[in-house]
Amino acid sequence: MFKQIKSALFWYYLYRFRKKVLIIAFLLLTALFANFIYADVIEYLSLKNRLEYLEIALLSKWIIIVFNILFSIYLILGMFKSKEGQKKQREELKEKEEITSSLKEELSSREKEFLYKDLNSKADKLVKR
Repeated sequence: MFKQIKSALFWYYLYRFRKKVLIIAFLLLTALFANFIYADVIEYLSLKNRLEYLEIALLSKWIIIVFNILFSIYLILGMFKSKEGQKKQREELKEKEEITSSLKEELSSREKEFLYKDLNSKADKLVKR
């Protein structure tokens, strides 16, 4: 039964964060691909006797690998922080809605009509055309 619960949780989170998981997998595959390309570049440079470019090849390989790994870590940490950010945004929206609803109740009928009136000038209407 524990295996079923573990499997259900795994698939739930995999489905929920599928975009980020795919991005992370792509970044890690890019890092592995950079390693394979590096091996081919080393062979090519050694065959052509252009060993002065080995430093650039090594540096570019490690820049790609480190960037991909750090970006993957950032995305993994971002999955868990997104819940807190969403809660804060919902609270802010509720506060704004409460303020606007209280303001609408205090307005007279003429002011309420003015809220929904189209205030475009002739120039604005011409620009929209």
